[in-house]
Amino acid sequence: MEECKEMSCIICGQMKPHGIVIISEFICENCEAEIVHTDVQDAKYPFFIHQLKQIWYRKNA
Repeated sequence: MEECKEMSCIICGQMKPHGIVIISEFICENCEAEIVHTDVQDAKYPFFIHQLKQIWYRKNA
């Protein structure tokens, strides 16, 4: 049985064992699902955009 390593989610900041990695940043399954189902008119949308921009800023720094 493979052991899952927990990583810190770039969106919620919590340590989680499952999710996706974009470039070198981790997004947990819960945040991924919430991002995908969030409407652009939702108050959370700008927060998600701000957090996701960190992926590109860290890569290009």
